[in-house]
Amino acid sequence: MRHAVFVAPFGALADPHRLIELAQAAEASGWDALFLWDHVLRRDPAVPIADPWVMMGAVATATERLRVGPMVTPLPRRRLVKLAREALTVDALSGGRLTLGLGLGVDTSGELSKLGDPVDPVERGAMLDEGVPLLADLLAGIHVEHRGPHFTVDGVSVGPRSPQGERPPLWFAARADAGRPIRRAARYDGVFPIDMNERHHARLLEVIVEERGGLEDFDIAVRTDPGVMPPAYTHDSATWAVHAWPELVEPADVLKTVVAGPPD
Repeated sequence: MRHAVFVAPFGALADPHRLIELAQAAEASGWDALFLWDHVLRRDPAVPIADPWVMMGAVATATERLRVGPMVTPLPRRRLVKLAREALTVDALSGGRLTLGLGLGVDTSGELSKLGDPVDPVERGAMLDEGVPLLADLLAGIHVEHRGPHFTVDGVSVGPRSPQGERPPLWFAARADAGRPIRRAARYDGVFPIDMNERHHARLLEVIVEERGGLEDFDIAVRTDPGVMPPAYTHDSATWAVHAWPELVEPADVLKTVVAGPPD
């Protein structure tokens, strides 16, 4: 099982220099990844928020081994070509260390409704289902022709090519008892379950095996408290422990746990 530091680039951690310091400490202390929240608004009054994609680019140039990624980027509020170019640029900067987490997004603090983005979860689910295959093709350098209810891609190819081969791995957020999001994730490279318990985890595995025929070459990233191993019922199947800090936290508190290294 690999271990990721999962923090929000909010408040004091919106300072790029502090986040780079944290990433370098994580790499030196044996952690495997630094994953960031991806939000544009949070709380009222708003707290400082750094752009996660700019931050991941900075971390990529300041580290050599650590994987980076957003957990998760809401595809329904993004332009496909912009997201594809950001992802491929960070992947190239890092030498192939990007893991791209995708999801529906949430309207916490009005980050959808205040900016005119779709709020209805059914509509956002349809946008995700339509958009992901297009994004995957763009990331793979495929020439895309598409006109659909939510996206138009009229003969577009993008580059550079991913250092990871076909494209960066795609993980998907999914509530652990929600069949459709889990099936969506199973068509790609990994799942980041939300609101997990033992019964939900068993159902998650059942759906993935139904879709894929097994768990080979598929990541299950289980959220856990900082510095703590995830529940024992996940140990035979989880490939990642994602150590999640609160959205507002003192950098020194995060650094103390990070420097101690991931748990055994």
